[in-house]
Amino acid sequence: MTDHQPTGIPGPDTVASAQEPVATAVAFDFRTKECPSIEPSEVRAAMDAGRFTWIDVNLARTDEARRLVESLGLCPADLFEDALGREPATQIARYEDFIHLVLTGCRLRDRSFDLERVDVLFGERFMLTLRRGQPSFLAAVRREYRSDFVRHAQSPSFLLYELWDHLIDNYLQVHKVFEERVEAVQRALVGDADESIFGEASELGVDLLHLRKVVLPARAVLTDLSTRKSAFVSEATQPYLGNMVGTVERVLQDVLVDRDVLSGALNNYMSMVAHRTNKVMGKLTVVSVIFLPLTFLCGVYGMNFEVIPELKWEWGYGGFWVAALAIVLGLMAIMRRMRLL
Repeated sequence: MTDHQPTGIPGPDTVASAQEPVATAVAFDFRTKECPSIEPSEVRAAMDAGRFTWIDVNLARTDEARRLVESLGLCPADLFEDALGREPATQIARYEDFIHLVLTGCRLRDRSFDLERVDVLFGERFMLTLRRGQPSFLAAVRREYRSDFVRHAQSPSFLLYELWDHLIDNYLQVHKVFEERVEAVQRALVGDADESIFGEASELGVDLLHLRKVVLPARAVLTDLSTRKSAFVSEATQPYLGNMVGTVERVLQDVLVDRDVLSGALNNYMSMVAHRTNKVMGKLTVVSVIFLPLTFLCGVYGMNFEVIPELKWEWGYGGFWVAALAIVLGLMAIMRRMRLL
C-alpha cells in the first residue's frame, strides 16, 4: 500500500535538515535590485529600513525555531503550533497584518507518496516560511528566485508567484510519473497479465485520487489570491496567478482522465477474459451435445435386464458403432450449419 506521510512525522529529510541553520534571511531592495543574505537578528532592522525580508525557518530543531520566531514577533504562537503538528492541507487565512498560506507539495520516493507542508506568512514587509525537512518545490524557489528577482520583480508579490509556479511544477512532475505508471499498467493488461498487476492498478487508483485531493484545494486558494483584492498581493501579480489556475484545472482533469483510462483498461481486460471463457465454454458445450446421445445409448444398453433383444443380434456391436458414428456426424453437420463449430 502506498504510504502518504505527512510532514508532521519526522522522516529522513527532517533528520538531515537538523544539521542546517535554524533560519536564513534575505533582504530585497527593489530599487537597486540587490538581495543580500542577512542574519536573522538583522531582520527587524532591514524591515525598518524599508526592505522586504524573506525569513525561512527550519522546524527540525523545534525549540530553537520557536525561540527565533517568538523573537521576531511575526508569527502568532497558535500558527506556529499548527505548522508543527497539523496535517498538510492547502488553505488560506487572512489576518490584519498578513495572509497565511499552507502549501502542500508532493515527493515521490520509489513507490511512496509523501506530502510536504510549508506555512507561508506574507505581510507588507516580510515573508516568513515555516517548513520541516526539504520540501522540493521550496528548494526550487530558493535556487531560482535571485535571477527572477533581478529580471522581473517589481513588488514583493513576485515571491508568491515563485512559490506557486514551482508548486504547480511539482504537481505536474508527480502527475507525469503517474501517467507513466498508468501506461505501464495498460501495457501489462494486454494479453496474459500477472495477478500482481491488479494490486498495482488498485494502488495507482488510490494514488491518483489522493493527488486530486491535494490539488483541488490548491485551485481554490490560487483562485482566491488571483481574484480577491488584498493589500499584500499586487494587482499586477494577480493576472499571472490567474493564469496558473488554468494549469491547475488541467492537472485535475488529467488526473480524472487517468483514472478513467485505468478503469477502462481493467474493464477491457475483464471483458477479454470473459470472452475467452465464453469461447472455452462454447467448445465444452459442443462436446457435451455430441456425447449426450452417446451417453444415452450407453445407458440404455447398460441396463441389467435379462431380455434385451439387441443383445442376441449377431451384428449388434457393429450396429451400435454405426449408429454412434451417424449421430456424431449428423450433430456436427447441424452445428456447423448453425456456426457453432
